[in-house]
Formats: sequence, C-alpha cells, structure tokens
Amino acid sequence: MGTESMELFLENKTILVTGATGFLAKLFVEKILRVSPKVKRIYLLLRASDSNSATHRMHTQVIGKEVFRVLREERGKDFDGFIEQKLVAVAGDISYEDLRIKDVNLRHEMWNNLDIILNSAATTDFYERYDVSLGINTMGVVHMLNFAKKCLKLKVFLHVSTAYVCGEMKGVIEEKAFEIGETLKKNISSKLDFEVENQLAQQKLYQLEQQQASQQTITTTMKEFGIQRARLFGWPNTYVFTKAMGEMCLEQSKHDVFINIIRPTMITSTYKEPFSGWIEGLRTVDSVIIGYGKGKVDCFLGSPTVVIDMIPADMVVNAIIMAIQAHEKKFSGIIYQVGSSMRNPINMSRIYNLTFRYFTKHPLINKDDQKSIRVGKFTLFKHITTFQIFIAIRFILPFKIWYLINTIANLGYSKEMHNRNMRKLEGLMYLVQLYKSYVLFEGIFDDTNLERLQEDAKENNNNVKVIGSFNFDPKSIDWEDYLINTHIPGLTTYVYK
Repeated sequence: MGTESMELFLENKTILVTGATGFLAKLFVEKILRVSPKVKRIYLLLRASDSNSATHRMHTQVIGKEVFRVLREERGKDFDGFIEQKLVAVAGDISYEDLRIKDVNLRHEMWNNLDIILNSAATTDFYERYDVSLGINTMGVVHMLNFAKKCLKLKVFLHVSTAYVCGEMKGVIEEKAFEIGETLKKNISSKLDFEVENQLAQQKLYQLEQQQASQQTITTTMKEFGIQRARLFGWPNTYVFTKAMGEMCLEQSKHDVFINIIRPTMITSTYKEPFSGWIEGLRTVDSVIIGYGKGKVDCFLGSPTVVIDMIPADMVVNAIIMAIQAHEKKFSGIIYQVGSSMRNPINMSRIYNLTFRYFTKHPLINKDDQKSIRVGKFTLFKHITTFQIFIAIRFILPFKIWYLINTIANLGYSKEMHNRNMRKLEGLMYLVQLYKSYVLFEGIFDDTNLERLQEDAKENNNNVKVIGSFNFDPKSIDWEDYLINTHIPGLTTYVYK
C-alpha cells in the first residue's frame, strides 16, 4: 500500500478521533490531513462544556501546536480554510453514554456518516484516582463501543491500548486478547469483572462524600484504592490495570463491530514525520534522561542489560493507519504490538552511554547561574534492596552525621542544603516508584501481526520511497543516530526549555 492507494482509501471518509489533544492523536490528525487532503471530515471529541469551548481547545491545543507547522507551510493562506472544512470540534466526554454529545442533530450526523473511529482517549497517569481511570480507560471503552454500534456505515473501530497491559510478565509477550475475567495472579480465585470494579469505585467515592471528606482526602484515598485493586489482580499500577479491563470490554461486547487493537510500547519523539524530534511532555524513560542532563539523577534502578522497548511516535501513527486500511482484507480482532524489543532491541546500558555522550558534548544550562551542567558517572542497580541501601548510605547517613558534628561544634545547621538534597532524593525516589515496573521489565513483545502488516504493504507496492512514507519497521531505526541527533535534541528543544 502506497501513498496513492492510502489517499484513495481515505478519500471521502469520515473519521472520529477521541483524545484529540493527546500526543499521538495530534500526529494522527496531522498525518491524515497531509497525506489524504480529500478526506471528507474528521470529528475531534474534546472535553468541553459547549461547541465554542471545544473549538477553542481545538485551535489552541491541537492545530495551534508546532506539529502542524509543515502542513501550515504547505497550505499557506489556504490553511485556515482547509482546517475549517475538514475538522469539526465536538464537545463531549467518553466517560458518559453517547459520549455526552448534547447536540442531538450532531449525534445523528455522526451515526449516519462515520466510517472510522480511532479511540485514543486515555488517562495515562499511573496512579490516577480509581474512579477517574475507570471512567476513561475502562467504562469509556464501553461507551465508545455502544456509540460505534449506532453508526450505520462504520467500517473499523481501532482502539489504542498499551503493550504494558501484560503487567510484569516475563519472556515473550504474545499479541493475544485477554480472556473475559482473566487476571495476572494465578493464585486468586475470584474473576476480574470490570462492572463490579466500577461499582466498587463508585461505592467508595459515595462513602467518602457522605463522610464529607476533603477533596485532598478523596483524591488520595481513591488513588490508593486503585493501586490496591490493581495489585490484588496482579497489575503494577492503576493505568495498565484499567487499560487491560478496557480491552476486556471490547472482547466481551464487540459483537459485529470490526475492531482492532494497537498496543504501543514506550512512545518517543518522531523519527521522521512531520519532522524529526517532535515530542510533548516527558514520557517514561525521558524523565530519567532529562533528570540526568540536569544533574539531578546520577543513579537509578535498572539492570544494564534490561531491554527498554521504545518506538517513535510517527511509526505508531503509521501502524495505526495501516491497521485501519487492513480492514478491507477482513482482518478483524487483531492485536498489533508496536515496539522494538523483538526486532531491534536496545538495552539500558546503551541508552545511558549515548545519553552521556550527548550531554557531555551538549550540556544543559543551569537556569540559576547560567553555567553548563556537567554530567558524571551514572550508576545502575539491578535490585531494589541494593538501591535502597545505596540511597541510605549516600543521602541519609551523611546528613545525620553532618548534622551531629555541626551541632556538637555549635556551627549551626544549614536547612537550605538539607532541603535541597532532600528534594533531590524525593524526586529520585518518585521516578523509581513510577518506573520500577518498566526499568526492571523482563519481557519481549512479540510483533508477528505487525510484521505481517508490514510485509503485506511491501507486497502491494514495490516503491520503496512510497512504503517509507508509512514506515513502522523498528529494524530501520539506527538507535545511536536517533538518540543523539533526534530524540534527546527533541527533548531539550520541546520539553526542557
């Protein structure tokens, strides 16, 4: 499949995109508009109180972003008119039935015309409130599926999940669906039921409200409740737990809806399109990279040999578009794991070495004194206990000894120094807690279905240049070139300013 066939495939198609302000969704929308300008219409579902607020969000948080720079330059004076013709901002919320689209006429217009639904809406906070995470990542999928069933012309429903719904499994992780009620703990007797989980979350929330608990107490309690439920069934955090239940919703209730699932691994900055290095926010391992460049992280939890599965965002978008097109061959119910660990793995040690090389040559500038930040040796610890002992020796004991000596000598106690180092320690421990399941992950993601999709594209079009415009082959990534010349410069340009 090449550019021409993709353009013809998308011509006059109507698409609904949820999570439209998200990193991946913006790239998807930009790519569709750029490669297939004859697409009929793209509805963007945005959390907003009314259409005016939704339109404002679309202009400020979607098309107003740097990622639309290339399309804006290509279209010139025609850009605004083109956007007005192709994009429709829809005020709604997937946490509610009918997506909380209040305009009845608009709902029916969508039901009558939609060809494709891309559900990329999600809360990606690992420790989100349980009720919030369930509402979007699990029940939101139910609401999206119910909405899809009312669409008269719908050809394909593509759901964006995450490869890490596997929890902390080891070995080769297959591209297979969850069984209804499946858990990751083999010694637990009760089955997992997303409707029961939703009821438990609502009951817990109701109890807290009846007790007139403060918002801070409600938030803390609901976050802890989510972690408790996730770990009960074998998942490390609320995010992957509720995303796994979202997949179960699709498996249980899809009926005749043509559904495929995309499971990306750790999504990083763009490899090629619309330009190299674009990224929004710090995503997983990037927090450690920037923390190291800032001189705040020089030790971390993780085996030097552990494979960190990263994949550039534009490759994920290309895989999504290819998977949508594949419905014409009746490939339904397929899960595509989009990552690099199977065919082009990179380990933690190599990432560190390349990061060290970059920041040695291109040091960040300290915002306080405008001096270059020097980076030093980086230490990795394979086990949490070893790491904790190191932290105690390095951070806690020296301060207690230093405090004792200064007190005896009556030299006083520098609270400023203590607070500065404690903030550094707290930040480090927060990162460790956040990413422990990923930096110690011992799984490799099978991508056989994705490979078949790639081979199918090559068979249908021998033009290498055309195939390259929809490239999602991880084997094509030169990690040294990508990290040093694309990804880390992208982080320092678009995230660390």
